[in-house]
Amino acid sequence: MRTPEPIRKFADLFSELPGVGPRQSLRIALYVIHKGRGFIDSVSTALNGLKSVRICRRCFNLYENEGDLCEICSSALRNMDVIAIVEKETDLLSIEKTGRFNGRYLVIGDMRKAGILTSEQKIKLKSLEEEIKSLEGGKAKEIILALNPNPIGDVISSIIAEEIRPFSEKITRLGRGIPSGGEIEFADEETLGESIIKRA
Repeated sequence: MRTPEPIRKFADLFSELPGVGPRQSLRIALYVIHKGRGFIDSVSTALNGLKSVRICRRCFNLYENEGDLCEICSSALRNMDVIAIVEKETDLLSIEKTGRFNGRYLVIGDMRKAGILTSEQKIKLKSLEEEIKSLEGGKAKEIILALNPNPIGDVISSIIAEEIRPFSEKITRLGRGIPSGGEIEFADEETLGESIIKRA
């Protein structure tokens, strides 16, 4: 028996998502169908709503408001010369939840297992360097390398530190409250908050 075309197309598309393979995407398709047309309409509306999400030209975070800067980068209340470099948007959200950081960010993008910067990540760093040059004195007060405390995060942090050293008075990393090998997005707010305060 052949799989109906709409199910196959759905499964092929969703199998490209991180952590979702062909079998899992087929299960998702079947689950959605069995939930009924109302649920399918809700999923369709939610997916369509993603079209309004933009990428901030300064920090590369996702946002929905008007203009070309996200709420953090456009806020007069944030400290623009203290910058946390994070891997993913989920890491940024986790840090924001702690309420312990009032600077801005650079979302550098997924780390490669090879421990090298991609061409896109190099472009993002160059963009950050140009932004920093426009600050008073042409340097950031502090750049925090808020990357996961694992071997890849350590290697990438070293590469980034060498690249940005001329553009910051101080370069720090999160305190080791997060266990080695752990991930920022899964750290509890208290532990992550303490690692921000005890950065070195």
